[in-house]
Amino acid sequence: MSAAPRVDAPALRVDAVVVDIEGTVGSASHVRQVLFPYARARYASWFAARRGRARTAELLDLVRAAAADPALAEAGAVAALTAWTDADVKSPALKAVQAAIWADGYADGTLTGHVYEDVPGALEDWAAAGIARYVYSSGARPAQRDWFRHSGRGDLTPLLDGYFDLDSAGGKHDPDSYRAIGRAIGVPPGRTVFLSDLPGELAAATAAGWHAVGVARDGAPPTGGGLRWVATLAEIALRGPADDRKADQP
Repeated sequence: MSAAPRVDAPALRVDAVVVDIEGTVGSASHVRQVLFPYARARYASWFAARRGRARTAELLDLVRAAAADPALAEAGAVAALTAWTDADVKSPALKAVQAAIWADGYADGTLTGHVYEDVPGALEDWAAAGIARYVYSSGARPAQRDWFRHSGRGDLTPLLDGYFDLDSAGGKHDPDSYRAIGRAIGVPPGRTVFLSDLPGELAAATAAGWHAVGVARDGAPPTGGGLRWVATLAEIALRGPADDRKADQP
């Protein structure tokens, strides 16, 4: 179980917690220094080895649509993916291709998902409190599942209830994306909290009526914005339905 939460902030009463991955529950440097280079080095060979397969054709069509070029050849698709990777473009097509390539690395043990040591305990605590647990990341949902299934701290997928990405929810700086997630999980805005390391995402969640808590893993948190910031998930005090039931017992 996680350490006791800080006592200088009141507990938030929530039914669901939604977490970002990169910089929040896992290392941002792991994404940029391990995952991105792994996929970038394999775009050409991955497509060449899978020509003629339905999934390969589907992914190429996604890249063509994103590039607004229906006649784009395989080499052109590889060039586009490489350029998007270098520019860190939040493209659903890029994320889908990366997820497919990373899946091979997770399967053979080359890759593991980085998860901070406080994360499993926090997920367990929230589950025990009856709080639903979801992920919302720019990475494709298959990549999110692989990250947690093959984490360096074991398979954490049993502790998660669902995943949302750019394709299923929308951009992370758009309040409507958080409203869409709320409708999908059936939880009112005021009973949902979002955890992220990026002020713009937290502001969008707040604009949608959610609670929002910033997670600053490295260095001092940003100032201003009226947000609460923590260094670890163990510092966040959440109260869930199970806690309410216990309080109602004689």
